[in-house]
Amino acid sequence: MSELDQIFGYQISAARSLLGMGQSELAEAAAISIPTLRRMEASDGPASGLRNNVMAVRRVLEAAGVVFISENGGGAGVRLAKPRG
Repeated sequence: MSELDQIFGYQISAARSLLGMGQSELAEAAAISIPTLRRMEASDGPASGLRNNVMAVRRVLEAAGVVFISENGGGAGVRLAKPRG
């Protein structure tokens, strides 16, 4: 996974929290198991797991309005996208 699309376990957990989404809901939407998602979120550093599973989780969260903020010296994070309008 390139640094550009790398996400951290805590970013996944924070994104779910911002959306009010449970682990089971995200796992189902990303077509992965709940234990797989739990391992990703518990990762110390970049989210562990198969690249396609991590990217599936990222796509679901981004489609729901999450923006992943890269490390870029200030620390990686997440925020909700500004509504279009």
